[in-house]
This record gives sequence, C-alpha cells and structure tokens, in this order.
Amino acid sequence: MTALSTRWIRNSTSALAFVLAIASGVPAFADDSVNTGYFGGVAIMGYDPVAYFTEGKPVKGSEKFAYDWLGTPWHFANKKHQEMFMNEPEKFAPQYGGYCAPEVAVTGTATINIDPEAFKIIDGKLYLVYDAGSADFFADGAKELVPKANENWPKVQAKLEEDPFH
Repeated sequence: MTALSTRWIRNSTSALAFVLAIASGVPAFADDSVNTGYFGGVAIMGYDPVAYFTEGKPVKGSEKFAYDWLGTPWHFANKKHQEMFMNEPEKFAPQYGGYCAPEVAVTGTATINIDPEAFKIIDGKLYLVYDAGSADFFADGAKELVPKANENWPKVQAKLEEDPFH
C-alpha cells in the first residue's frame, strides 16, 4: 500500500466518523462528561432522571419535555419532572455523568454502555451501571467504591474532554 492510499484511508475514516456523528444527531460540541451513549445524543438514553427518585424506577422521557443542561438534552416524562430538574439538576442527575459507576471506581475509566434499568440510589444520589449484578456489587461496596469513584471522576472527566470519541 502506498503512502498516498494509506493517508486517503486515514482521512476518509476520520471524515466518515465525523459525518456519522452529525447524521446521528450527536451534538458536535456536547459536554462529553455526560453519557449520551454511542449515537443517541440524549443523556442517559432518554430516561427521566427525576423518575428514579419520584417513582423509584426508570421511566422513559419524551422529547416533548426536554431540557438542555451541560450541552446535552435531557428528557423527562412530564412537565413537573422537567421543572424539578431545571431547578436542581445536580440533585437529580446521575453521578459521574451517567457513566457506569463501578467502572469509574474500579478502573478509573468511563464505560458508555449502561443499562438505565440497572441503577442504585445511595445516600440520595443516582448511580447508573452496566447491569443488575454490577448495581448490586456497587451498592454492597458503596462505602469503599463511592469515595474511590469520587476521587477518580475528575481524571476520567479530563480524559473524556480530551477524546470526544472515547
């Protein structure tokens, strides 16, 4: 393969990734410290963060009740939840930007793959995880894992800002 063809492939691949990101609706300048999945462009896959607290379960939000926070759209099941979030987003937003909490704690990295149905509320804070088993693991070890994740999060967040295609 010639240097010219190698350069063309590299440039074409980068251009294709950029076009796919735009076509998929991912905001070009969204804050990468908020998990929007691979191509969703919406925080926590469109689930209503307030519902975890008010209803004790995950509830899919609607574009009809959207609010932009940290450069990312968040969806809510109703106007009341939207307003509650708008007044106190830090109270309702998942910790670590909605990335997998045990992953932040244990490996100091951010896993995009989370299951919004697998969550734990610990000391009034929402934690999202990869699956139900990981949720139990995180809750069982919360005394050690939450402080470790809190310590790791600024470093993880800085890495996310450096590499928007993590």
